[in-house]
Amino acid sequence: MPAPTITRLRFEDEQLAEIQCPKRLLRISRGLGSGLTRSSDGRLFAIGDRGPNLKVKLAVETYGLEAVKEHGAKGSAKVMPALEIGPALVELRLDGDRVELIRTAALHGDGGKPLTGLPPPGSDNSRMEPAVRMDGTPLAPDPGGVDSEGIAIAADGTIWIGDEYGPSLLQINANGMVRMRWVPAGAEATVAAAPYPSEAVLPALAARRQVNRGFEAIALSKDGTRLHLAFQSPLAHPDVETHSAARHVRLWTLDTSSGSLLAQYLYELDEPATFARDLAQGPLQRSDIKVSEMLCVGERRLLILERASQTTKLYVVELDEDCVIPNEHAEEATRPTIEQMSAAGELRLPVLKKRPVLNTDDHPQVSADLEGMALLDPATLLLVNDNDFGIEDVETAFWLVRFDDPIA
Repeated sequence: MPAPTITRLRFEDEQLAEIQCPKRLLRISRGLGSGLTRSSDGRLFAIGDRGPNLKVKLAVETYGLEAVKEHGAKGSAKVMPALEIGPALVELRLDGDRVELIRTAALHGDGGKPLTGLPPPGSDNSRMEPAVRMDGTPLAPDPGGVDSEGIAIAADGTIWIGDEYGPSLLQINANGMVRMRWVPAGAEATVAAAPYPSEAVLPALAARRQVNRGFEAIALSKDGTRLHLAFQSPLAHPDVETHSAARHVRLWTLDTSSGSLLAQYLYELDEPATFARDLAQGPLQRSDIKVSEMLCVGERRLLILERASQTTKLYVVELDEDCVIPNEHAEEATRPTIEQMSAAGELRLPVLKKRPVLNTDDHPQVSADLEGMALLDPATLLLVNDNDFGIEDVETAFWLVRFDDPIA
């Protein structure tokens, strides 16, 4: 395809807090790049994730938080420096070459109290990453906690949010109030005490997601009856070693009225050797590649954002009926699992065909960690990076991408 025209738009991050740490000042800005969507009336909404959080290595080496060092052996442990800054919905406006923040609404349940970004308790078949304070003391799980990522909006204004923790799906209104949370079957107890209603209607298999690799990419059909979602990575099914070696991601289509699984497809991740900008910075593992965003660009067509960190690729896939995976592979008990077959190079199931649309290796000016994507018109995309609340001095960057030919 001809190279698109890519322009960075002007945007000013909202500064939220400053915390003096032993080695340097921790500056926290608004995080809103985890997901992006555009309503039928042209409004733009973005979603921030759980709130500012630091990996143990960053907390110790950059900020001098030696008290958390003991948690380094727990590979997924996160340091939460400001629990009052949690998941939030942001409304934006595009004005010429500028993106403006109109308003922010903290996600909340009954009573209006903002939700935290703390993980809920784990279920029998789903692990949760531990969270700790800056002084190293553990933080208790929160049944209502959310790690909000993907976002999609229906014509009636209902907003769908994908969550990495459960994984789960939330229905919220434009003011950030959670109307319903869908969790996997068998995970009812994990959110039973949350300050909002919940139902365990998702397939139990969803809980086999790798830690911190739940629902990050979601897309809603034009008529609002089908919700497409992709796991961020191959499932840890039956174990983490299988997740690390597999390269096929499950893509589900759900009925929005019930949460039932209508169809399952397989999306094949690219080989690590094809992510040039990331490889220039060091070794890249297969498990570093993930799906971070998805859009409906036709009745049965999706635009998928696949990335490592520095390199982002966009692909169009057609949801061909010949690629629907047999129902037995949505059952936890089925062996070998899709992930086992993928890891062994012995997959004998149909896989979605990918048509390349964009590779940021060809556009080095474009930011790393792109996660949000919205279609402005059939040939124009708006992309945004996840700045991780500025904890590593990264600015939020919006990119306008104009193609010569429509992609929708």
